[in-house]
Amino acid sequence: MLRQVAEGVLVHESGFCRSNAVVVQGRAGVLLVDPGVQGHEMACLANDLRELGRPVVAGFSTHPHWDHLLWHPGLGSAPRYGTARCAATVRDRLSDPGAKARVAQLIPPDILEQVPLDLLGLITGVPAGAAGIPWDGPQVRIVEHQAHAPGHAALLIEERGVLVAGDMLSDVLVPMLDLNAADPIEDYLAALLLLERAADDVEVLVPGHGSVGGADEVRARIDRDRAYVHALRDAQVPGDPRIGPSATYDWVAGVHDRQVQHLAGRGERDGTPG
Repeated sequence: MLRQVAEGVLVHESGFCRSNAVVVQGRAGVLLVDPGVQGHEMACLANDLRELGRPVVAGFSTHPHWDHLLWHPGLGSAPRYGTARCAATVRDRLSDPGAKARVAQLIPPDILEQVPLDLLGLITGVPAGAAGIPWDGPQVRIVEHQAHAPGHAALLIEERGVLVAGDMLSDVLVPMLDLNAADPIEDYLAALLLLERAADDVEVLVPGHGSVGGADEVRARIDRDRAYVHALRDAQVPGDPRIGPSATYDWVAGVHDRQVQHLAGRGERDGTPG
């Protein structure tokens, strides 16, 4: 179920929302980024890694949304990391006894029974400002920003030419802003600029959801996402195929409409256009 996309980097695409789990081979085992959503897929991934003799020695969650915080017992008990802000957000959101029940309400009913919540969100924050993930393998640089979710991180595996983008730069999902942030538009534009600066030598782009892209796709997706966010900012209708007649998921248009309505309401409250 694993597909190699670069030397020592493999990807599994889930049946749920085309979610990508990323495996990076190290000296003693593998780093597993955003391991997946459905239990049977994670169990299969664990079996594949076991057969390859490559145990999971570290995990990483790119951001604090439920579908990036899951784990399976078959993957073992390796330390699981996120940025310090991501880990703090997870602790806060899961701090009361009813938290997992609230998470369950966010999961589509048709897969709810397939999503293992027992090990949800058991992550440790890397030291604030840390340059990379602490593990025995290729250097994985953390590119932290505040678009989409607090403490969101893209990961740059420089010696492999791979950018793991988290929930950014998707070819099937429009940019989804963190509408609870003080300035979600500027947060997103700042994040795109960070990714653009990190992408000079990137040969492979792995988004959290959607197709893996080559070097020619990196700039194109940054430009497409920037154009979408500019359209939101300027209260214009974006000409974006991810919400048009050829969209992969029809529900993405609803996400777009909610973002437009929220930003319009925010503008009315503070007296700014849009």
